[in-house]
Amino acid sequence: MRKSTRQIMIGNIPVGGGAPCSVQSMCSTDTRDVAATLGQIGRLAAAGCEIVRCAVPDMDAAVALAAVKAGSPMPLIADIHFDYKLALKALESGVDGLRLNPGNIGEKWKVAEVVKAAAERNVPIRIGVNGGSLEKELLVKYGHPTPEAMVESALGHVRILEDLGYQQIKISIKVSDVLRTLEAYRLLSDAVEYPLHIGVTEAGTIFAGTVKSSVGLGILLHQGIGDTMRVSLTGDPVDEVRVAYDILKSLGLRTRGINFVSCPTCGRCQVNLIPVAEEVERRLAHLDKKLTVAVMGCSVNGPGEAREADFGIAGGRGEGLLFRHGEILRKVPEAELADALVEEVLKNT
Repeated sequence: MRKSTRQIMIGNIPVGGGAPCSVQSMCSTDTRDVAATLGQIGRLAAAGCEIVRCAVPDMDAAVALAAVKAGSPMPLIADIHFDYKLALKALESGVDGLRLNPGNIGEKWKVAEVVKAAAERNVPIRIGVNGGSLEKELLVKYGHPTPEAMVESALGHVRILEDLGYQQIKISIKVSDVLRTLEAYRLLSDAVEYPLHIGVTEAGTIFAGTVKSSVGLGILLHQGIGDTMRVSLTGDPVDEVRVAYDILKSLGLRTRGINFVSCPTCGRCQVNLIPVAEEVERRLAHLDKKLTVAVMGCSVNGPGEAREADFGIAGGRGEGLLFRHGEILRKVPEAELADALVEEVLKNT
């Protein structure tokens, strides 16, 4: 059962209110370099990213957002810290959302100006609490960024916006530790009806970060928590999108891309399966089809898995069987396995 939350719109993407959990990422380019930023946004869109965020460190970046927004195929969120003027300029540039903590903006009149401009444009604001930048008074009170401290911080920011009559809000509450992230989101989910943006922040490189994010986000999503998500990885943001969809797909929540099955290999494997599996996965990564492709290495589980898949191969001694919808098509030499499987998939999809 998914937690029932209010629905907001980030551009044309519904967030909350029963909408599918949307996939976000953040550009690693300099926002002031419009060409580079749009190039990365294009690659993210091709991978299935639905919402993209850009850093706004100064006024030049805020101004550049107008050109980025004009060329972006997906909704654009501006990431703002401390300076309310950057938020106002980002809104003038046409962004679809703000990531902004009102408690960090300064005097209440500055926040009020941002809220007024956001309301006029129907632009939601995401409150983003991070364990690494918690308010000093909360660190004194709790000793370190506990889940309770982060929730108290988030609710404080929420009250600022609510006092100004603004409720187009979504909230994130992140820390690099998986267990603290889980507890923080559970507490927050019990406390508010606003949609939640989930993630494990600063999760690490692609290997460690994928593991942490899969565990943390997988548990939250399985418990019905999470309306939009970002997998935070140190690397190409396109990988964040691929991992996000694989997490959602493994839980039956989204179906983008193929379901790729491959065996871990063992002493029974009589073909060099690893490069075959890697090549097949890479060459079919662009497909947005609901189908299963299996790359199996031996005669024990291989034929069964390949037969259950839409397309598959099962390795033998220096060769393999090519399957389509449970039927054996032909034997294929080991050197031609990847080509044969990819060609069969592309020919029939």
